[in-house]
Amino acid sequence: MKGIKLLVSMSQAMMILLLVCTVLVMLPVASAKRWIVGDKKGWTTNINYSTWIEGNNFYNGDWLFFSYDRNQMNVLEVNKTDYETCNSDHPIYNWAAGAGRDVVPLNVTRDYYLISGKGFCFGGMKLAIHVKNYPPPPVARGVHGLGQPKKSRKTHPKNQKKRVGSGNCKKQR
Repeated sequence: MKGIKLLVSMSQAMMILLLVCTVLVMLPVASAKRWIVGDKKGWTTNINYSTWIEGNNFYNGDWLFFSYDRNQMNVLEVNKTDYETCNSDHPIYNWAAGAGRDVVPLNVTRDYYLISGKGFCFGGMKLAIHVKNYPPPPVARGVHGLGQPKKSRKTHPKNQKKRVGSGNCKKQR
């Protein structure tokens, strides 16, 4: 009976350990963030996007959501030089799907340079962000009951120290 209880206890411990490991592995995926570029105002003129990104960390797996007037603006990915000069003649990728609600997946750890063509880049519609990998998850510490026996507080009689003191002990003969 004692062996069955031990087997059930170890089985439960292994299930808990498996669950904890699964959660730690899934943490970066579950932590992916959806960024709405420009917040409530969206992708438009008269917004300082350099200020908008301040203090934010963009990680591999995050998404940028652009909302704008599709008849006037677009979202183009360009290189650093074209970003700095607002040149939209040779985009790396045109993210505008035509609906004015476009998504840019940040699935590579690197710098992204995004602008709006049609002259709007000169009005401030440009965004440069650095995407990095998630920091590693914290190291799991041992948890009592998960495959590690609890240390007993009892010590072996050989290792117990003899107590010396004044008490009402009777001398044995």
